[in-house]
Amino acid sequence: IADVTNFVHPGTPLDGEASQRGTSVYLVERRIDMLPKPLTEDICSLRADVERLAFSVIWEMTPDAEIISTRFTKSVIKSCAALSYVEAQARMDDSRLMDPLTTDLRNMNALAKIMRQRRIDKGALTLASAEVKFQIDTETHDPLDIGMYQIREANQMVEEFMLGANVSVAKQIRDCFPSCSLLRRHPTPTREMLEPLLCTAAAIGLDLDVSSSKALADSLDHAVRDDPYFNKLIRILATRCMTQAVYFCSGDLSPPEYHHYGLAAPLYTHFTSPIRRYADVIVHRLLAASLGIDKLPPVFQDRSQLTSIADNLNYRHRNAQMASRASVELHTLIYFRKRPTDTEARIVKIRSNGFIVFVPKYGIEGPVYLTGRGEKGSGEWHVDEQQQKIVKMDNINSNNLSYSVLQAVRIHMEVVEPQPNRPKLQLTLIT
Repeated sequence: IADVTNFVHPGTPLDGEASQRGTSVYLVERRIDMLPKPLTEDICSLRADVERLAFSVIWEMTPDAEIISTRFTKSVIKSCAALSYVEAQARMDDSRLMDPLTTDLRNMNALAKIMRQRRIDKGALTLASAEVKFQIDTETHDPLDIGMYQIREANQMVEEFMLGANVSVAKQIRDCFPSCSLLRRHPTPTREMLEPLLCTAAAIGLDLDVSSSKALADSLDHAVRDDPYFNKLIRILATRCMTQAVYFCSGDLSPPEYHHYGLAAPLYTHFTSPIRRYADVIVHRLLAASLGIDKLPPVFQDRSQLTSIADNLNYRHRNAQMASRASVELHTLIYFRKRPTDTEARIVKIRSNGFIVFVPKYGIEGPVYLTGRGEKGSGEWHVDEQQQKIVKMDNINSNNLSYSVLQAVRIHMEVVEPQPNRPKLQLTLIT
């Protein structure tokens, strides 16, 4: 990982600004960096065939991915290739390629798969979120295409080693500095928080065990139907019930509370992205001090200040996420403004006047209304909470029209402007 703390020193204006920003912010078309461009795009960028300063976690592993030894060191590395996820995947998939780089990728991928399975066996959750990806016109900057982001094996391979590094570093800093380490925890969701998921599951005859993350992970794995989107939808609904993972100072809580529910890890932190997250910068400083490379900066002696840094990081992280989502919403409106579309959607939640749908093709969610405001249609709609369905009570015929949760429906999507300059995406049912 790039050795950012070699260039960003405690108490400097650069450090103060990064600490305030807390994170880089990713919008659809631009990125607001936490650190200045010369650092992010050059000096701290581990580019191919250039020597760069790094902070390394070196493992010795058996062929079945058991870690025999772990070593941390500041290092100088010269990366032999810079690949996008798509390029890395293409190399691994191309059976004609047998060069050292591709062989290394395949070996790493084999280890990553074992590591991933072991995590899942321990109870780590494979959750799903609807990540939307845009193709942007370079001239007008308008979106040309929109779809869901595809996760490849190459993404999962990198993720696995990142998680491994974060866990190794978390243990090291916590052992050395039990009262002033910056860690990341993910609180166990309460029964009340999981209620919406359990209601939906019960309505469709799906048995979910939520007694532990392992039980939930197993239930999610078994939640399979003929419908290809079914499992993904259930995982998206499960993700929504989760608490947010947060940064905290190890001295503020007792060890059982350090637990990371989603990763099923007793200890976790962020070490792998110091260019875009200030938490990782702090962790790099803790790690360097634990190895006797640097002195521990004075801020670590002041627990209340450390706690307020952690609070600010959590606040900034949430803001960055909200800004990201707002940016996606804006670009979604721009895209559909000139392109009214008919498409398939899934019902994810029943409401008194209609339902909320998720549109898998675009990763979009929104309300569909069955009754206009204050409108008296023919026959009233009744919501059956138990069955998670909405039924039209028609006196004339007995076969009542109804819609139930996770049902597929066809909808029409178009941008309307009920108030001037306040466009919104309107979803209407095609019957």
